[in-house]
Amino acid sequence: MNYISLFFVSLISATLFPMGSEALLIYNLNENHNIYLLIIFATFGNVLGSCINYYLGFKGEEYLERKSFLKKDKILKYKSFYSKYGSYSLLLSWMPIIGDPLTFIAGVLKYSFKKFLLLVFLAKFLRYLFVAIIFIYGFE
Repeated sequence: MNYISLFFVSLISATLFPMGSEALLIYNLNENHNIYLLIIFATFGNVLGSCINYYLGFKGEEYLERKSFLKKDKILKYKSFYSKYGSYSLLLSWMPIIGDPLTFIAGVLKYSFKKFLLLVFLAKFLRYLFVAIIFIYGFE
């Protein structure tokens, strides 16, 4: 049950709702649960939450255009910039405050989902791995 809880907390914390999953990961590590399963469940939950943001952005572009929040020429300009440099920003998708909007913007700009998935998975996995390593070796 701990793994499922971590999965859902990680999923919710990766959407635009403010929440953190690192504390639950550390708690579960402290309770001596399997570190590998914890990292896997946290990573997959967090990546799925980022995919939800991507999807909302992907489908929300038309709505944002219709409500005049975005103009078509600006979207094309941003897509060009994002295709050159934006992919690197997805490596920051693990960060609080800026990470979730980055995944949403990738969807609005219709960034390649395969590349998105690879970069976000890498960023999220490395974040949880780092937290686990710091917990294990930082408190001895």
